[in-house]
Amino acid sequence: MAIGRKKSRYGMVIDLDRCTGCGDCMVACAAENNVPPAVAQATPRTGITWLRVYRVNNGAAFPGNRTAFIPMLCQQCGNHTPCATVCPQNAVESDAATGIVDQMPQRCLGCRYCMAACPYHARYFNWWDPVWPAGMEKALNPEVSPRMRGVVEKCNFCHGRYHEAKLKAAAAGREEIDPADYVPACVAACPTKAITFGDLADDGSEVKRRSAEPESFRLLAKLETDSKVYYRTSREWVRTLAEGPLVQIEKGARRG
Repeated sequence: MAIGRKKSRYGMVIDLDRCTGCGDCMVACAAENNVPPAVAQATPRTGITWLRVYRVNNGAAFPGNRTAFIPMLCQQCGNHTPCATVCPQNAVESDAATGIVDQMPQRCLGCRYCMAACPYHARYFNWWDPVWPAGMEKALNPEVSPRMRGVVEKCNFCHGRYHEAKLKAAAAGREEIDPADYVPACVAACPTKAITFGDLADDGSEVKRRSAEPESFRLLAKLETDSKVYYRTSREWVRTLAEGPLVQIEKGARRG
């Protein structure tokens, strides 16, 4: 992970066999990125959450019924990124140094073309100005600017933490950052260590090794978006559900 030289390709592997659906990743994500609590009139479609955990089941009758949890976030596409392709404002950028696809709210005009183009339903529109309960504004992350009403936002792998790691490396006279200094909030918060994060361009990294395991796969792989979020499971029914149309996961979540 060099600064200004080697190009990294950050990604993650989410182990669905370890995920318990506790929601700690969602809370950590919201706190790190100043995602406000949902307003009273928000619905599952209009509320904002950069990371959503779907609860699904195999549809079998008791005692054969089984449940699984599938965390859903921006899949960080690497090939013909759909959202970037349709954006008329160049409000979606892929960082050349990290491969991270980021959203530029100051450029966004709120057309929501990117939301329509995203095959993973992982982009969210700000229908309301951000509001926090009294006192909660004191706990906001000063390193992340809240987004205004009328723009789209999404997960960016806590990109601000990467820049903090770069500054730390530079202060120590190092060209490469310490992998321990760049860990997204969801990864750090997971109590079961279900998320492995790192540089997929580093053949010696744990995330690269896990992404290549037979039990690992990517959502909607047939679209060839070259996404940088992998999932793994030893349960065939979970993989079949996750590899199919996203609507199956959403319907399964409502049923479960």
